Amino acid sequence: MSGDAGVELRRRAAARVAEVAKTMGAELPNLGRTLHTEIADAIPELRGDDVILELLRASTESNVETFLHVAQHDIRIEDVRPPSAATEYAHRLAQRAISANALLRAYRIGQNRVLDWVVDQVAATEPDREVAFAASQIFRTTTFAYVDRVAEQVVAEYEAERERWLANRNTVRTAMLTTILSGRDHDLGTAESALGYRLRQHHLGVVISTSDDHGVPSELRRMESLVAAIGDAVAADGPALFLPQDRGLAWCWIPLGRSREGHRIDRRVIDDLAAAAGSSVRVALGRPHAATDGFRMSHQEAQRAHVVASIAGDRQVTDFDDAGVQLCSILARDLDATKDLVAFSLGGLAVDDENMALLRATLLAFLQAGSSYVAAAEVVHLHKNTVKYRVDKAIDARGRPLDDDRLTLELALTACHWLGRAVLPRSTRQARA
Repeated sequence: MSGDAGVELRRRAAARVAEVAKTMGAELPNLGRTLHTEIADAIPELRGDDVILELLRASTESNVETFLHVAQHDIRIEDVRPPSAATEYAHRLAQRAISANALLRAYRIGQNRVLDWVVDQVAATEPDREVAFAASQIFRTTTFAYVDRVAEQVVAEYEAERERWLANRNTVRTAMLTTILSGRDHDLGTAESALGYRLRQHHLGVVISTSDDHGVPSELRRMESLVAAIGDAVAADGPALFLPQDRGLAWCWIPLGRSREGHRIDRRVIDDLAAAAGSSVRVALGRPHAATDGFRMSHQEAQRAHVVASIAGDRQVTDFDDAGVQLCSILARDLDATKDLVAFSLGGLAVDDENMALLRATLLAFLQAGSSYVAAAEVVHLHKNTVKYRVDKAIDARGRPLDDDRLTLELALTACHWLGRAVLPRSTRQARA
C-alpha cells in the first residue's frame, strides 16, 4: 500500500470511528442501562445496596459517554479525567469497605462489552473491509488506553478515600469508645453506628498483646486472627470488634448475641489457640456481660486480668473468672504493700527458688481444698502422703503454725501464685543473687 493510500485508509477509518461514536452516543441511555445491568449482575458485592447501584449506573453511563467523546473527537488520552460520577462511585465503595477488585471488575466488563458493540457497529456500517478493520483497531486501542488511564485514577481515588474514611472513622470510633467506657451518657444508635458493633447483646471483653516486634501489620493481623478464632470457639454472633491500641496491644469485644444460650467458653480450646499463635501472645479475658454496661464491665475485667498477666509474665491466657485473679488485680495496684504482706505472712516460705515455689503451690492447694490431703492430692496430681510432706515442710519454712493468721496466709499464697516473683520480698531475691 502506497503512502497516499495509507493516509487515505487512516482518514477513512478515523471518520468511521467518529461516525460510529456519534451514532452510539445517541443511544447512550439504552447502552448505559444494558451495561449497568450486566455489571450489577456480575458483581455480588453490589447486590442489595440501592445507593451503590445507582452510583454504578451513573458511573457506567458517564464513562461510556466520555469514552465515546474521546473516540469521536480524537481527544488525547493523557488529557482524560474520570467523570465525577465515577469518582464518587469509587469513594462510596471505599467508604463501605467494598474491595477495589469490584471497582476494577466493572471497568473490565465495561471495556469488553463496549468493544464488542463498537466493532459490531463498524462491521454493520462500513462496507470496505480494510477500513472496517482499521477502524476496529482504533477502537480497540482507544478502549484499552481509556480504561487503563481512568481505572488507574479511580483506584487512586479509592485508596485515598479509604485512608481518609478510616482515619475519620477511627477518630469518631475512639471518641465514642471513650464516652462508653467512661460511663457518660450517649445515644445507643449513634454509638452502635460509630463502633460498627451492636451493643444490645452479650459481650466477651478481650485484651490481647504480644512482645514480638515483627512490624505493626503482621503482629496486628496475627492477634486479630487469634481473636477471630476465639470467637469461633465460643460461637460468636458475628465478627469481633478489634481496636489496636499500639503495635503490640489491642482491645477486643466478641459478640455473643442477645441470649447466652449456646455460648460456652472452653478454656482448654482457648489455651490451645493461644499456644498455636505463638508463645509471645498473651490473652486476657473478662466475663460475659450484657448491654452497654456489660460492654464496659467485661472490658474492665479483661484489663484487670491483663494487668495480672503482665506482672506474672508466665501465662498465655488469664481469665478474670479464674479463682484469685480478681483478688490479685486489686493487690497488683500496690505491689509494695503486697510484697510486705507476702513477707510478713510467709516468712521463710517467701524465698525465690523452685523448691519453695513447689511448697507454696502445694500449701495453697491444700488450703483451697478445705485442708484435705486427699482432695489436694487430686488437684496437684500427687500422692496424699507427698502432699502432707510438702505441707509440713511449708509450715516449717514459714516458721509459724498453719492457723496463725490463716486468711492472710491464703491471701499471700494466692498473690504468689498469680503475680509470681513480683511480690516476693526484694531481700530474698537479692540474697539469692
